[in-house]
Amino acid sequence: MDKLKKAIIEDFQSEKHIEKIESIIFTIILEHIKDLVFLMKVDQDHVRYVFVNDEGVKHAGLTEDYAGLSLSDVMDKNAADHLLEMYSVVRETKQPFSYQDQVRLIDGTVIFGESVLTPFMNDMGEVIYIISVTRDISERVSEKQKLIESQQRYKSLFDHNIDSIFSLDLNGAIVSANSAAIDLMKTFTISLIGKSVFDLFNQDRERITSMFSHAVKGSAMEDESNLKVKNQELHLHLKTIPIILNNSIQGIYLIARDISDQKRHHSLIKHMAFHDSLTGLLNRTALEKDLSILLKDQTTKGLALMYIDLDRFKMLNDTMGHSIGDLLLKEVSFRLRSLEIPSYKVYRQGGDEFILLFQNADKLLAEQYAQQILDKFAEPIHLNELVYFISPSIGISLYPENGMEESQLITNADMALYDVKQRGRGRFQTYHSGMNKNSSRLLAIETGLRQALENNEFSLFYQPQVDLNTNETKSFEALLRWTHEGMGSVPPTAFISVAEESGLMIPIGEWIIEEVCKQLAEWSLNGNSRVKVAINLSSKQFQQYYLADMIRSLFQTYQIQPHQIEFEITEGALQNPHEAMETIRRLKSLGVSISIDDFGKGFSSLRYLKTFPIDTLKIDQSFIKNVITDEKDAAIITSIVHLAESLSLEVVAEGIETQEQYAYLKALNCQKGQGYFFSKPLPPDEIEQRYLK
Repeated sequence: MDKLKKAIIEDFQSEKHIEKIESIIFTIILEHIKDLVFLMKVDQDHVRYVFVNDEGVKHAGLTEDYAGLSLSDVMDKNAADHLLEMYSVVRETKQPFSYQDQVRLIDGTVIFGESVLTPFMNDMGEVIYIISVTRDISERVSEKQKLIESQQRYKSLFDHNIDSIFSLDLNGAIVSANSAAIDLMKTFTISLIGKSVFDLFNQDRERITSMFSHAVKGSAMEDESNLKVKNQELHLHLKTIPIILNNSIQGIYLIARDISDQKRHHSLIKHMAFHDSLTGLLNRTALEKDLSILLKDQTTKGLALMYIDLDRFKMLNDTMGHSIGDLLLKEVSFRLRSLEIPSYKVYRQGGDEFILLFQNADKLLAEQYAQQILDKFAEPIHLNELVYFISPSIGISLYPENGMEESQLITNADMALYDVKQRGRGRFQTYHSGMNKNSSRLLAIETGLRQALENNEFSLFYQPQVDLNTNETKSFEALLRWTHEGMGSVPPTAFISVAEESGLMIPIGEWIIEEVCKQLAEWSLNGNSRVKVAINLSSKQFQQYYLADMIRSLFQTYQIQPHQIEFEITEGALQNPHEAMETIRRLKSLGVSISIDDFGKGFSSLRYLKTFPIDTLKIDQSFIKNVITDEKDAAIITSIVHLAESLSLEVVAEGIETQEQYAYLKALNCQKGQGYFFSKPLPPDEIEQRYLK
């Protein structure tokens, strides 16, 4: 303080105003001890330092001899000019003046300062001193900035939120709403403000009231609700949050998110998970779920499960194309859903297989329902101006008689369906325990077939085809035989169909062709190069594109002459005329002969004769059996022989067992015959002994 007094006395050259100045300075210093205090003398256009408190010296970076220095002496021009401008305001107005600015301290730190400039005037009213008190308000500015940013963040969160936000008072009236809420409600702000939220959600008032009540008590809640807006039903996810100010709940936020699309997508995904995409029927997953629920339900007393397969659907699908096949499946689904039967469900098991569940149905009712299904399909199906007939085969299993578990019921119904397929199709059959034996044997046969080639269990026998005019034998039919270690000699009637259905007939058929080629090569070495062998081609083997290439390769390997081979194909292999023609053309290009096996049994035999380049007809043995006693069979055989003669085709009669049959066919000029009347199928060594020496 002595230094301050001395500075004032020296400046004024008197003690006239010392007491007054001391009073002001002491007050400032005592009240603002941490502030920066500057006593500045106004000298014409300059302002000079007179006194600076310790805080001011330290923060301004002044030396001890600062007294008398002007602002421009201690700081750069820009800063000095800025301060001079502030001091000029006080000189002109002669009133205290405050301002805020950023202050860069000597250490480079920038603070926010608030300065108060107070003028001190002489008796003439001239400002001769200005006292500057600068306070560090950085913390206050920072807090204010944070508050501003917080408000802006809140405003951004509220205004630009994609969720709809309603601000409610404690009575549920809408105080404000963001733009998303306005868009959601398809209205204007003025229409929402003041409206009760309970009226807004009137159709779900109880749920909204409960959520609001919990929020008023301080608990946030969330739930889902429906809201009807402009005749559009919306599904919303709602959340209520209490607005707490000064530890007191002042209002409620209601946040709404439109999840209508999400709900629709969820419903669609759920629908797809349990429904077939083509027909819209329930699928296999839904069947497993529903069956599980029904079988666990103690009230379920009876249940009928029907396993349905469409007869010859694959043939139609391959022939007419998959688009027609899909339309057919849709029509089948429609018919299965339109039965006049209470409480039943239809499932698409896959492909052309369907399963129906009937509750409270016993054997009698189930069979009545099955007959109703058959009657439904007695009417033709009209698609794209064409007429299609298709029949279902139906296997039935009953709960609890035929099984207590889902898999058992389905398996037994499938077993009953297989029995229907074996016995002629287009019928229904209820499962019985005797089917297990057949099923076990079929499983054993299929299992054995998969190992038969590897274990060398197959062999070929040859049945002579005799020239009925000369009694010479120059051709034979190769017939497959299977001897299993456990089952013994398995008849072809027992395993050929299993091999066909399991796909095993393709590798087995390739083995047969190669074995015939080997045998012909051996016979040729023994001087019998004119022997001809007929080989049966299965339908699936006939459909293999590489068939002709495989045969050509075998011919080259074993040096076989193509005229030594005749391939027998059934009418089933010719259902797709375009593909069949291409396969036959490729086979004929090899030089082999083609015959139609079991001619006369099918429905389109005459069309085949016109369409395909056939060499031989084999009359089915069912006509030969009663040719002597049945006039119709005799007429059919006579027509076939005469037709073949007109078309220059060779005829082979199968199944000749008596002298009378032989004589009759010889009289008709049938060229060849085979059957037990001449010889049963024989192994290769016996063929060679009897016919080739």
